[in-house]
Amino acid sequence: MLPTPDALPRCGWVHADPIEIAYHDTEWGVPLHDDAKHFEFIILDGFQAGLSWITILRKRENFRAAFDGFDPAIVAGYDEIKHQELLQNAGIVRNRLKIAAATLNAQAFLKVQETFGSFDRYIWQFVDGVTVQNVWPTLADAPTRTAASDAMSKDLKQRGFKFVGTTICYAYMQAAGMVNDHTLDCFRHRELA
Repeated sequence: MLPTPDALPRCGWVHADPIEIAYHDTEWGVPLHDDAKHFEFIILDGFQAGLSWITILRKRENFRAAFDGFDPAIVAGYDEIKHQELLQNAGIVRNRLKIAAATLNAQAFLKVQETFGSFDRYIWQFVDGVTVQNVWPTLADAPTRTAASDAMSKDLKQRGFKFVGTTICYAYMQAAGMVNDHTLDCFRHRELA
């Protein structure tokens, strides 16, 4: 664990970067029940595949601007012209497949909302509507996938989502507070238990 300015004990993945500290302390692992934020997390987790999370956090505001505030109704209508515009945007991760996936994911997201009444109602079914309280002594003890993330990944893919492999789904579950994966020595573990 690297020292942080306030010396609070945090999960081992948190470094002394103020953006990362703020994300860890205020968002990561907090139970999420807002469809707009669910969509943002899905898009950002898809773009993060193969990259470090801090890279995405540092570009997050650029992503918000480039993807119309992560409004799925707007992103679902993106065409090839918009995709080409996004490929020229140096403020985001410029990956053709991930940009196209964002549009497909927006379309699939809207269908899930229509089917279930909300994306939140749909996604929380994979943990029976309750945060799974894990007790990992260290970061190395936490898994990168579980049976729940396997099921989520399979179902999302069947619904047309892209970049939703089981590892990405588990990272999403961690971020959205579907699992409490703050390590036991982290001050947030007890707060979110």
